[in-house]
Amino acid sequence: MDARDVSALHDSMRRYGLPGVLTPADPRNPAGDWRVVDPADQRDITEATLDAVAAAGRQQPTRGFVIARG
Repeated sequence: MDARDVSALHDSMRRYGLPGVLTPADPRNPAGDWRVVDPADQRDITEATLDAVAAAGRQQPTRGFVIARG
């Protein structure tokens, strides 16, 4: 994931309530690759976060109305 993807991923993480902090892989190169880290132990959770965002985006809405046609 590069700097162009960070804003969209950040928005998705907040929308779906996913934890993590987005940070550049190389702090001296913020235009390069980025990763998601667990704030508790600084463990790289990028792949798990990307998978969770993709899965959440595929889910059907759980609220709504069902109107029976009679």
